[in-house]
Amino acid sequence: MTKDIATLGRTREILEKYGFSFKKSLGQNFLIDTNILRRIVDYAELSDETGVIEIGPGIGALTEQLARRARKVVAFEIDQRLLPILADTLFPYPNVRIIHQDVLKADIRRVMEEEFSSVRDVMVVANLPYYVTTPIIMKLLEDHLPIRGIVVMLQKEVADRISAQPGTKDYGSLSIAVQYYTKAETVMTVPRTVFIPQPNVDSAVIRLTKREKPAVDVIDESFFFQVVRASFSQRRKTILNNLTSQLPNGKQQKEAIERVLTELQIDSRRRGETLTIEEFAKLSNRLVKEWKEKA
Repeated sequence: MTKDIATLGRTREILEKYGFSFKKSLGQNFLIDTNILRRIVDYAELSDETGVIEIGPGIGALTEQLARRARKVVAFEIDQRLLPILADTLFPYPNVRIIHQDVLKADIRRVMEEEFSSVRDVMVVANLPYYVTTPIIMKLLEDHLPIRGIVVMLQKEVADRISAQPGTKDYGSLSIAVQYYTKAETVMTVPRTVFIPQPNVDSAVIRLTKREKPAVDVIDESFFFQVVRASFSQRRKTILNNLTSQLPNGKQQKEAIERVLTELQIDSRRRGETLTIEEFAKLSNRLVKEWKEKA
């Protein structure tokens, strides 16, 4: 078996060979702990029937661990300078394909159709660049891709927000958006000392298992998320104040909002962070009817 990429010595050797310098704007921090990478791969529960989408492979440290366990790995890399490095480090793995593209602009569904015709199961596994973590996760979920789930390393603070429960300081619109589509769990924390260069924050690995259907039934998905975002827009304000000030025509609809809250037995003085996803679903389903009647 080839020598692991994710050691300090091998990583330095590769960086020196290519004269590679880190770009802060791309959030480049390379992992130098093989055990942590293997654990990440374990959490993804891969088999020789699995296709993997990776985002931001860097110099290929996680990619090679994935390639050893999955049938095929397709990795999106935005930094052109890394392409010759990846061609070199991943040469022993013919089941890897690198796509030079910004994943946020990619047609991932089309790529999956082209690359994964022979696999039964698809997972997303990645060490995500911190500066675009949330947009990438939301794209993967909102595109309704035929994937089993997502295992990603990201900033611990964002992982805490994604897996947060009602009534906690981390709970917010991101928690609800991700938990609407998936079952979310933080499976491990990762210290900053196992990266070069060292980031300023600790990391965590989250596992998102895609639900067969969303966590709650909503009449209008986009209005549901509008209600959720409005409810958290100013965390210190009550649910009534936030909905009135943030929903379109909310001020004109204040009486209707108050009436619906009363009917649902939701105290109008509560704050958004205390409402469960089920309460948000009931609230949006009742409010959307009011909005449509006045439209």
